[in-house]
Amino acid sequence: MPLAKDLLHPSPEEEKRRHKKKRLVQSPNSYFMDVKCPGCYKITTVFSHAQTVVLCVGCSTVLCQPTGGKARLTEGQYYPTEDMLSDSYNKIAD
Repeated sequence: MPLAKDLLHPSPEEEKRRHKKKRLVQSPNSYFMDVKCPGCYKITTVFSHAQTVVLCVGCSTVLCQPTGGKARLTEGQYYPTEDMLSDSYNKIAD
């Protein structure tokens, strides 16, 4: 009798819901992100599960607050994706 679902090819949503150690290929839930300060426009690298308050090195603005799990970005902060950074790098290089 065949199985109802394919164990070797799980869906990405199913893999994301699983515990980090029980996935088909182990991968962490945490990541580093580049947060841009709205005041001085400097980019600071922040850990997604930071346990301390992260301040901007240029203007000492609070970039993120720790919570029980992931750090919460302060209102007005955003982090550019790698696509945005590579596009700006390509524009600077040209």
